[in-house]
Amino acid sequence: MRLTPWPRWFWRMLKRRAPATLFARSLMIIVLPVAIMQIGVTWAFFDAHWQTVNSRLTEGLAGDVAMAVRAYDDDPTPAGLARLSGRFQQSADLSIAFQDGAELPGGKRPSLFVAVDRSLQKALAERLDAPFWFDAERFPHYVDVRVKVKGGTLRIIAPKDRVFATQGHIFILWLTVATVLLTSVSILFIRNQVRSIERLADAAEAFGKGADSSFRPHGAREVRRAAQAFIAMKLRIQRYVDQRTALLASVSHDLRTPLTRLKLELALATPTKRTAAMKADLAEMEHMIDEYLAFARGEGGEHVESIDLKRLILEVSEGAIRAGAQVRVAAQSGLTASVRPNALKRALVNLVMNAAVHGEHVEVAAHATPSGGVEILVDDDGPGIPPDRFEEAFTPFGRLDEARNQNAKGVGLGLAIARDVARGHGGEVTLGQSPLGGLRAVVRLPG
Repeated sequence: MRLTPWPRWFWRMLKRRAPATLFARSLMIIVLPVAIMQIGVTWAFFDAHWQTVNSRLTEGLAGDVAMAVRAYDDDPTPAGLARLSGRFQQSADLSIAFQDGAELPGGKRPSLFVAVDRSLQKALAERLDAPFWFDAERFPHYVDVRVKVKGGTLRIIAPKDRVFATQGHIFILWLTVATVLLTSVSILFIRNQVRSIERLADAAEAFGKGADSSFRPHGAREVRRAAQAFIAMKLRIQRYVDQRTALLASVSHDLRTPLTRLKLELALATPTKRTAAMKADLAEMEHMIDEYLAFARGEGGEHVESIDLKRLILEVSEGAIRAGAQVRVAAQSGLTASVRPNALKRALVNLVMNAAVHGEHVEVAAHATPSGGVEILVDDDGPGIPPDRFEEAFTPFGRLDEARNQNAKGVGLGLAIARDVARGHGGEVTLGQSPLGGLRAVVRLPG
């Protein structure tokens, strides 16, 4: 069944306006029906019970007032008024007094309960032929009713419980207290359930960044199952990483042993052009093995530490300067980040050395971002890379020879390692056009 455009538009608007967090949505699901139910119960109480009771009370009071007015009209003497007042005071709890020559007041205070005023106005109008006036707000516990009679005004003071059910506010009070109590319990319950999900999310995020993510599963059974599944997955991944690290260490040891023997043989051999070429080949082979192992290992076993980024950038820049590059550093003092130091240093070395190889001038800057993270910029004045090939530059073992001259030792893993390290910290590495005319590499790390 296809929805008409109006319902589809309505649901889209409702989805945009709905709360985004699980806590707010759960609270709305629980509290909103309770609030609607309470409003419905209150409305039903006032409409079906309270107003009906009030109507009966006002009709009774209006009948007593009309009877008192007719009795006074039959005997308007002071003695008749005294007998009338005593009789109605005893039987109807009404205080009756005659105000000689008085006129009806011109206005009255607005009542908090408008329905009561309307009900009393209607009842008095149906039973009285003479003009009248009443005020249910002047006295806290009484209603003042005045009726125009011959020679003045007949003033009748009646208890307020003769007009409306005074216990109605107690019902509203208990209803409000119950609503607040249920809402408070709901908030505490939902907060505890959501907190367990938030801890699971924080643990997953920390594990993704290489930090310690140990925590105890708690909360609802479904949340505990998800947490236990995450812990089991974490252990499997950790075992895989440990096995891979051990394998890579073994491979590295096995490969370096024959390389070391070859380097020793060449060192003892008579220096010739051939031995020099062989030494260069061995050096290149050793560098390539280091690059492959670093890319495969990913520095996954290193712990997260808070470091001074400016100091780290200066260390990386010194290596590039010793290699012959002109490097300018512009980093904020006191700028820190929680990272795996060796991994981030390796990523920055790759980016800075890549810029130094392909350009004559290199600029490295670092600053904090409005979101609380940090941003490191590496600019060079080299030939650059076409924008449509930025992503291709991150492909492992990729070479963009026609765009940038590769150094002899390059194996196409520098940018791939840098992006892998940044993503391992929850960040990213992107490329762009540099103000110097070459390539800009941007390393973004979360706070």
